[in-house]
Amino acid sequence: MKKYIKNLIRLINYERDAEIDLMTREISSMSGKKREELGRAINKVKGKYLGKELGLQIVQFGRSEKIETEISVGDMVLVSTDNPLKSDLTGTVTEKGARFIKVAFDKRVPRWALKKKVRLDLYANDITFRRMEDNLKHLSLKGKNALEYILNERNPKKNRQPPYINYIDESLNSSQRSAIENALSCENFYLIHGPFGTGKTRTLVELISQETRQNHKVLATAESNAAVDNILERLMENKKLNLTRLGHPQRVSKHNITQTLAYKVEQHDLNKKIRKIHRKMDNLIEKRSVHTKPTPQYRRGYGDYDILHNASKGKGGRGISPDKMKSMAKWIEINQEIDEYHDEIKRIENRMIKNIVEESDVILATNSSSALEAIARVKFDVAIIDEASQATIPSVLIPIAKAHRFILAGDHKQLPPTIISEKAGALEKTLFEELIKMYPFKSQLLNVQYRMNRLLMEFPNKEFYDGSLKSDSSVDDITINDILNSNYEEEALLFIDTSNIDDYGESHLKNSKSIINNVEADIAVDLAKSYMSAGVSEEDIGIISPYADQVKIIQDRTPVEVKTVDGFQGREKEIIIISTVRSNDNENIGFLKDLRRLNVAITRAKRKLIIIGHKDTLISNPTYSRLIEFVENENLLIKI
Repeated sequence: MKKYIKNLIRLINYERDAEIDLMTREISSMSGKKREELGRAINKVKGKYLGKELGLQIVQFGRSEKIETEISVGDMVLVSTDNPLKSDLTGTVTEKGARFIKVAFDKRVPRWALKKKVRLDLYANDITFRRMEDNLKHLSLKGKNALEYILNERNPKKNRQPPYINYIDESLNSSQRSAIENALSCENFYLIHGPFGTGKTRTLVELISQETRQNHKVLATAESNAAVDNILERLMENKKLNLTRLGHPQRVSKHNITQTLAYKVEQHDLNKKIRKIHRKMDNLIEKRSVHTKPTPQYRRGYGDYDILHNASKGKGGRGISPDKMKSMAKWIEINQEIDEYHDEIKRIENRMIKNIVEESDVILATNSSSALEAIARVKFDVAIIDEASQATIPSVLIPIAKAHRFILAGDHKQLPPTIISEKAGALEKTLFEELIKMYPFKSQLLNVQYRMNRLLMEFPNKEFYDGSLKSDSSVDDITINDILNSNYEEEALLFIDTSNIDDYGESHLKNSKSIINNVEADIAVDLAKSYMSAGVSEEDIGIISPYADQVKIIQDRTPVEVKTVDGFQGREKEIIIISTVRSNDNENIGFLKDLRRLNVAITRAKRKLIIIGHKDTLISNPTYSRLIEFVENENLLIKI
């Protein structure tokens, strides 16, 4: 166990170093202009102070030129004037507009950030790594138990008899109900395997509600803020639940802000008392300002006690007049009073937080935020963790360590955690994946998907889920024809083969290792344009490519959403167009070999999926070969 934990800490440090090194190397080696082109910086913006919100200072940075950036709400940014790496001013993005970006700071904003034109850089923060490391160094018994299961040092207990359940959501299917019953009756852990469109979030929301009905205190977490917000929004429909969302209030969606701890503290009755104390403190600060502050030049070696003692005797000393000594003593006395008020505010705040947390049925947080002091001493009956197949073992251990039992939900057939460091590659193995391999009887597959047409489901179902899935009757026969202004009948799936084109199309942009394919980019843009002309909204069309530079060149040519596979994880669109990019005569498909990315890419479409690819390059891989064979058998491949 000690050896395993020590290794996890080493891997965390490799990843932390790689992330910070990547960021600092990029900032120091690239111009601000180049970083902005990549979407990771915004140059020449002017700051305007907007005031305080939930205890944070809000500044709007803007310019007349349009801002196009990958920097999103919730991201941390570094604010600087010339060399970013010499600045220590960081804030969190709260809102984005076409020509402005709002940032929240937890300390006073310096004048230079408001007076001069500044640069904002997307910034890496090591707090998450510190929390993971700290949790591993002080791992609780429950955290160690979770590791013992994968180290073959402990066997999981069999489930208890499931309780009678009066379902809130009566439309749940039998696999969803089975997952809930097993999760409720487990003694130690349970795994909910939720492939694409199978209603995983819906199942978790019902499970959380049923846990609270048994008077269990629930910690609900996920790796991303978006997933936590998604669960919170669904839970808010149950008006009986008392919910509290931890974490930076500016990383929470605006709709959910009233459920945050920061908002609840601000609205708490005891806050009136704090406001009164602040008024008293303001008066004292004013009184203190007329006296001499005992800085080293005035103290001349005297400590606070010496100054107070001399002043009480009417004495000076060391060249300090009795009046100056008395003035410094008065400053110290008033300052001590202010300090006492600060301590009182802290005590009241702690009482408010304790009160809010105790009254909450469910605490929601990211895995990292569940390390916050606010719940450090709270014992949870169960930790329910979404996106568990995308979270590293050190990450999921933070919430697991706080609860008697844990439920993990995810899909190990889709994207793993994103790991930058080659040395830390072992972090890609998740607790969810390890447990489901070792203890398949402790898991339930959600086997009905509610997203896509039956034909679209057929290949990923056979290839990745052994044919275990079925589509719900509500989506079985949905087609693109339902939303087109056209009498032409289209099939749900199409593969466009570019093998007949003489120019392979695969190339690099200058100074980039990423790959582009202009032929495929043109086809993808033309397809999106034709669907928009046929009445499909641009919001209903998505273009996916595994290569970042291909995404960039397509983004420049179309208004529809274009992202890498990772950017579409957990998402869906009516129409998805995939540009596979690789097109060469040595059958090199690069990191298309990561078949989990293929699974994610081809399961985002509801009504229409179009794959653009060079058949002769792709068939070198057995899975792509089977995909091409499938579309050919269905007569859905066209050559151009």
